[in-house]
Amino acid sequence: MTSTDTKTNSPPPKAPRPKRRAYTHYSYSAQEKAQAVLSVWTERASPAEICRQLNINWITFHQWQRRAMEGMLQALQSHVNLAKGTALSPRLQALLHKHQLSQSAAKTSQRLEAIQNKLANPPDSAAQKS
Repeated sequence: MTSTDTKTNSPPPKAPRPKRRAYTHYSYSAQEKAQAVLSVWTERASPAEICRQLNINWITFHQWQRRAMEGMLQALQSHVNLAKGTALSPRLQALLHKHQLSQSAAKTSQRLEAIQNKLANPPDSAAQKS
């Protein structure tokens, strides 16, 4: 076997892998995100074009679209009737309840302290009757 025979039987050299795009961690404003989502929704640009222009991952853009849709649906829901219930979120209701409990506990401890002071120092009229 000659050296030329081994070269013809060897597999062709592999092409170099394309470099992965480095995604920067730039924080976009809500207005920039809305403009990007609306440009896709109005078919002025494709999602791939937006991802390239903003140097973002397609998953990030998909999350922006999902949050935009959720926000739009929430904004278009009818308002809560306050006569039927509270308009506070469950988290705010829990915080308000916690605050009310702490205020109630503080008032109770003040009242107990006042009662104890009265018991420790009875009025002079009660001492004179005995």
